Amino acid sequence: MPAIDQPAPDFTATGDGDSQVTLSALRGQKVIVYFYPKDLTPGCTTQACAFRDLLPDFHQANAVVLGVSRDSPARHDKFKAKHDLNFALLADEDGHLCHAYGVWVEKKNYGRSYMGIERSTFLIDEAGVIRQIWRKVRVKGHVEAVLAATRQL
Repeated sequence: MPAIDQPAPDFTATGDGDSQVTLSALRGQKVIVYFYPKDLTPGCTTQACAFRDLLPDFHQANAVVLGVSRDSPARHDKFKAKHDLNFALLADEDGHLCHAYGVWVEKKNYGRSYMGIERSTFLIDEAGVIRQIWRKVRVKGHVEAVLAATRQL
């Protein structure tokens, strides 16, 4: 399980448009990796649009934003096109990233248990070290809190 002040688990993942993104290749920049349950759903759309709207501020703070879900690259492409998302969405179809970051957890909804992504965000510094972790994220105000922490880093 990743922890604050520990190196972030490195990865190479397929992004939207079949691009490849490698975390270690982004050294020298801050990286926000946020995990969300599913493309084109209300909470995930609200969160993605908040990152979209504040992306220029993240860039000013020398930060890259990466969204991760278990959706396919094709579904990410639809999500990006529908909402004009301006940052990379990574497909974790096999769940490798979710397991590496400890976000694939048992969830309960209306008395039913199932496995799913716990909405979580990781702030990684320019050297690849995790500096802050948000788990069980509530969407409202979250992106603004991540931006404030990124600016302070």
